[in-house]
Amino acid sequence: MAEPAVSKDQVIEALREVYDPEIPVNVYDLGLVYEITVSEDSKVYVQMTLTAPGCGMGPYIAQQAEWRIAELDGVEDVEVEMVTEPPWTPDNITPAGKELLGIS
Repeated sequence: MAEPAVSKDQVIEALREVYDPEIPVNVYDLGLVYEITVSEDSKVYVQMTLTAPGCGMGPYIAQQAEWRIAELDGVEDVEVEMVTEPPWTPDNITPAGKELLGIS
């Protein structure tokens, strides 16, 4: 079984450079990313949500995530799927995200 040219950790680091323009925390640490899959042929699938259903920034955030992941060496294809289920809650925020927001 061949190893993909890009790792899940690399995708996570790329997503840590994507921000919701209204919140000063990246989409990964904000807990918006539900799933990351990297296939053997280096195709990346990301399932993510928004802090509020119908947020007008959804397409912008998805596009930024897709572009940033596509910049990684070895990525063959990227699919970012926006979902509304399960709904996002503040419980999804990572410890690093809580620190950035000043909450614990």
